[in-house]
Amino acid sequence: MKKRIKENFAGRNIIKEIIMDCIGSILYAIGIYYFAKNADFAPGGISGAAIIINHFLSFLPIGTISILLNIPIIIASFKYLGLSYILRTARTLAISAFFMDVVIPQFGMYQGMPLMAAIYSGAFAGAGLAIIYNNDTCTGGTDLVIMSARKVKPHLSIGQITILIDGLIIFAGWAVFRNIDAVLFGFLFTAVETVVIDKLMYGFNSGKLTMIISDYSTEISKGIGEKINRSSTRLMAKGSYSGADKDVLLCACSRAQQVQLNHIVREVDPEAFVIVLEYSEVRGYGFQPLDR
Repeated sequence: MKKRIKENFAGRNIIKEIIMDCIGSILYAIGIYYFAKNADFAPGGISGAAIIINHFLSFLPIGTISILLNIPIIIASFKYLGLSYILRTARTLAISAFFMDVVIPQFGMYQGMPLMAAIYSGAFAGAGLAIIYNNDTCTGGTDLVIMSARKVKPHLSIGQITILIDGLIIFAGWAVFRNIDAVLFGFLFTAVETVVIDKLMYGFNSGKLTMIISDYSTEISKGIGEKINRSSTRLMAKGSYSGADKDVLLCACSRAQQVQLNHIVREVDPEAFVIVLEYSEVRGYGFQPLDR
């Protein structure tokens, strides 16, 4: 067993991982304890369930409740996610519980508007989770359930599972706090948290990938280079109906550059066939370096 643990952590920068876990856990604890706990709503996930239980058993801290709720989930997930990931998750969960139960309570709780509490709790929790996810770990709970379910049934929709679990907990908050605002704020928290996670993990490098099929690909490619200072890749294709050879231009650019690119294509060839796709990130020359 000791040998397996050593092998799982070999080559990993444990000190750096713990530091990043601490930073992420501090932000997450601020979101859940400082902003959400006193606002009479339940966020989605295990933390929301912990807040509901704490409402009845106030002597049990939220972080401790989260650990207790996660124990059966971690045991069940071990088979599907492996020892290394489970150990990292247990470490992150313990660090998160420490900050939520010991450190952040020293600063009290937010006493302002519940609406602002929902927004800021989602923002801080999302920022913390983004750091934790980038550290190749998680805080357990819903994340472990989703990953394990996907291992068993890969066709399952992550979004649908998340909405189902979070929705059940948020509506449970309605029953506990007896206020429709608890549901609205719970879903607002989830929306803000999701947006912040996506933006911090992918958003800064996201943009548009455009495929252009045109008889004037040379002119369009030249315009792209001159007007938005982007290069494009020319692919050879053949129309399945006509059998004619066609050039397909592939160009990755920012959202602002995409607007200019549309104007270029429209000016050169109004009959061009254009497909615009969303990408989360691009690495390589002219974009994010490969080694980051």
